[in-house]
Amino acid sequence: MHAHLVQLDIQWESPLANYERVQSLIDSAPIKPGDLIALPELFDSGFSLNTHLTNDTDNQTLAFLAQLAKDTGCLIHGSRTTRQPNHSLALNCATVLGPDSSDPICEYHKIHPFSMGNELKAYQAGNQTDNQLAHYTWNDLKVCPTICYDLRFPELFRKGFIDGAQMFVLGANWPTARQHHWRALLIARAIENQAFVLGINRTGNDPHLPYAGGTIAVDPKGEILGELGDQEAVLSVEIDPVQVQQWRTQFPVINDIKIRSF
Repeated sequence: MHAHLVQLDIQWESPLANYERVQSLIDSAPIKPGDLIALPELFDSGFSLNTHLTNDTDNQTLAFLAQLAKDTGCLIHGSRTTRQPNHSLALNCATVLGPDSSDPICEYHKIHPFSMGNELKAYQAGNQTDNQLAHYTWNDLKVCPTICYDLRFPELFRKGFIDGAQMFVLGANWPTARQHHWRALLIARAIENQAFVLGINRTGNDPHLPYAGGTIAVDPKGEILGELGDQEAVLSVEIDPVQVQQWRTQFPVINDIKIRSF
């Protein structure tokens, strides 16, 4: 089974252009039915606070993701802006669809909006930590979606680990200025939770910041399965579910966890 991580230069607030670019990149990748395709945070608009423009009110992005899943026979892990009725703030939403339905099989709302980037002025925080985190199953793997700034909060990943997550998929718009943190933290989250971690970043520029890409896949021991530079590309990596269980059995860190609630 393979995961395909799509690193693109997101066109600012231009969904149609971004759909076309995603499709073009995917067409060049060695994708087979049953694989996982993962996209950056807010791939259809970039990290825009103009949610009155970017909100997927008409489900155009949802329809694109659903069609992509149907056409490829893959699980699609995308991201879009959504809004709840009668609420002034939007949600930064990871949306996952399978090939057999136009409805999401999982939606995760970003728990940690980036306050220093004014995200809280446009987006409300997700509240899915009270019970089990949002998750979905890809073949035999339990997968937890996370988004960008979530990466700096290890307690979120630890809760996922305790709940049985075997892989974390994190879409991001992570700027060049903190690229070293991006790579170091993704590797750390994989090592400490004995899980696959897939980090999908954008590249290029938006009106505010440059982005250096660095999309990466890390295995449960912290070994790098594959990594991109700063160009548009698809990173395709093989994921072996057996590897998680073997390592956790051999080195059962979870048995020694003392703090299990936050």
